[in-house]
Amino acid sequence: MSRNENSLTLPSLATLKTAGNTWALAAICLVLPLAIGFASAKLSPANSLQGAILAGVLFPAFLLALLKPRLLLAYTLLIWAIAPELRRISDWSEGVYHSVSMLSLAPLLTGATLAIPVLREIHKIKKPSARIILLFGTALIYGALIGLAKNGMSSVYDLANYLVPLMLIPYFAVMRFTAKDIDRLLYDYANIAVLVSIYGIVQYLVVPPWDAFWMNHAEMISIGFPVPLEIRVFSTLNSPGPAAAFLVFALVPMILEKRWQGTLRWVGVMLVVVCLLTTLVRAAWLVLLVMLLVYIASSPSKGKWKTLLQLIFVAAALFWIVPKLPGAEGLVARMETLGSVQEDHSYNERLDLWQRMVPMVISDPVGRGIGSVGQGTKIGNGGELGEYGNMDNGFIALLLTFGALGGLFFFWALGAVLKQIVTRVTSRDSLQPYARLSLAAWMGAVATLMSDNGFPGLKGYLIWMLIGLGLSGKEIIESRKKGAPHAAIERKITSG
Repeated sequence: MSRNENSLTLPSLATLKTAGNTWALAAICLVLPLAIGFASAKLSPANSLQGAILAGVLFPAFLLALLKPRLLLAYTLLIWAIAPELRRISDWSEGVYHSVSMLSLAPLLTGATLAIPVLREIHKIKKPSARIILLFGTALIYGALIGLAKNGMSSVYDLANYLVPLMLIPYFAVMRFTAKDIDRLLYDYANIAVLVSIYGIVQYLVVPPWDAFWMNHAEMISIGFPVPLEIRVFSTLNSPGPAAAFLVFALVPMILEKRWQGTLRWVGVMLVVVCLLTTLVRAAWLVLLVMLLVYIASSPSKGKWKTLLQLIFVAAALFWIVPKLPGAEGLVARMETLGSVQEDHSYNERLDLWQRMVPMVISDPVGRGIGSVGQGTKIGNGGELGEYGNMDNGFIALLLTFGALGGLFFFWALGAVLKQIVTRVTSRDSLQPYARLSLAAWMGAVATLMSDNGFPGLKGYLIWMLIGLGLSGKEIIESRKKGAPHAAIERKITSG
């Protein structure tokens, strides 16, 4: 009788949970459109259009967070990629340039939906992940308190740019991605990067009117001119830097493993390489080199030769293709400066920045708080970048933001992450390729600090995604040892 009662009770609980989820979903689908309609009626026509687009972007994210949280990451990547282009098209269609737009919040709000599966499964977080979260959390709380006191509302926006990418740490800790899930995510990322690259190449050759409209009003002289072959490509992103970051973090997995290349395989790889060239962001190539070398160095001997042959193939194809591209002279000249950085204007400016800012950082150990550096300085400054809006050194940006105490916790957390990754790389199991990719991403993130602070915003999202994939593999191994239900399934996937 006891066994019969248990067999009846468990399905009943599952049925109640399913019914509860169905009613919750139905309530969201009913209430959310009404709330959007009411809010839109209160907004100006321009804000109403932006609000409608924003709602259209967020609604699928909520559904995925509730029903298919493992698919949410690919969707958030897509929104990070296209949201700036949606903003430009919206401004162009109105004939009005908005220096601060509601659509700028689309990637952050979409990424914030990661909190839904995290809060639902927060009890699954293991002690090492909780320790990392605590260290980063301490740094962010300190920086936010200083920032609110010194920078006002700009600190809120900047804090969101740190928090949303870091949300990926607890997300991967509770979601337990399988090898098949990780491969699918990297495959989808490659496909999105190829689409971004195709549009970027079209932008280089044609310059669509909405992109030209934005360039004429944004007054960013560093991105060239809105005419064919004289533009530094930013594709669907908001400037060449983020575009290059999005492409380079996709390109590394695409070069390394065939199953991560996307639908177009090597054709897709070459499209991404060509588009990356047209961004003229040299720091991206240095990050690419660091990540590839780290992955190769941590690979078994057989894997090293395979990867080296693939790199030789890409280099040979690049050597053959680049001279045949329209405007190839400018592309080649830009890349040649990598061999003579002492004579490069950007290099000398960064060196001068280091010499000027180090004494300032030392004299201000408390820090200036979150919101004092980067894009967040536009808030409350009439849409214009503040004094430290452009900071071409990530180490200085972090120390200027968090000061000595907050910086200590931030770099301590980075060290704790590295310790976990190294443990995974040395374990030599079937999920090691993801751990090596995670190590490459960590080293690439540190390398990019020589040019800018890549941890907030899009670049931070990409960094923590690739790092999280490797740490997620660790959780799979631990679950196997404990005989978790999904362990047998994972063994079948990895052995196949």
